[in-house]
Amino acid sequence: MTIRKGGEWGSVGPVPDDVVRVRTDAELHRLVVDARRAGAPIPPVALLGGALMRAVGGTGDDTRLTRDVPLLPCDLVRVELESAAGTDVTWAAVHVLARRSWWRGPLMAAMNGQFLDEWDVAPRAHPNDGRVDVVEVSPRMSARDRWRARTRLPAGTHVPHPAITTRQRDEAELRFDRPTRVWADGVAIGEGRVLRLVVEPDAFVVCV
Repeated sequence: MTIRKGGEWGSVGPVPDDVVRVRTDAELHRLVVDARRAGAPIPPVALLGGALMRAVGGTGDDTRLTRDVPLLPCDLVRVELESAAGTDVTWAAVHVLARRSWWRGPLMAAMNGQFLDEWDVAPRAHPNDGRVDVVEVSPRMSARDRWRARTRLPAGTHVPHPAITTRQRDEAELRFDRPTRVWADGVAIGEGRVLRLVVEPDAFVVCV
């Protein structure tokens, strides 16, 4: 069950025998996608690096896995990218990014946790609330304002801003006027004009 406001999240216990250690968002991405495409359960994940580890308060200390640790259910995001060639389907455990350029045009990040690399993109995002935080930058936002916002991203102080909107959604569909490149957990998945996102609650468990 996804976390409720003011409720407890997860449990504490021994590291599962079938745990898989991952150190980057890309490793986590490959693990969940391989499991989903095989129709298999996603194994428990020990987070030793990456943005999701940071979001759940991990340190990357492998020695912690020799004793009882937090066991935290997390959501997953199904990603459908529609292009002239058809629709590609993948999954994201941490974040989805769509852009043509950092400095002009539309820019979107769907966050299943607050961090993208060193940036605090969505300070209110939670990996197990059944929603993603969809952060959109208006195409009309100037390059100067984008630079200012970028310098504030590490501290999460780029919001609120009149040219940046944040919505919490369990499903979202975004349409672009031109083919736009998309990344899932930092892995390029192609480009398209329609992007659909569907949250899959309680899809896997992480420990830190």
